Amino acid sequence: MSVSLRLEPELEAELRLRLERDGGSMSEFVRQAIREKLDRDGRSAYQIGEPLFGRYSSGDGDRSVRRKEGVKARIDAKHRR
Repeated sequence: MSVSLRLEPELEAELRLRLERDGGSMSEFVRQAIREKLDRDGRSAYQIGEPLFGRYSSGDGDRSVRRKEGVKARIDAKHRR
């Protein structure tokens, strides 16, 4: 299938710079962008964010249960200064 596409001059210039820097063809870039868009639109919000969940974990599995203890400890420490 052949597709024709019109881009604003600024967007076209940015795309051409990117292709020069990274290599590859415009056709491959557009195909990859379409693949990514189709994959992303078929997933739920949870599926999109799943790789990020727990990535920066504190290691405290019960932190939300003990949140009041943590707040109290920080307030007490502030008043001890």
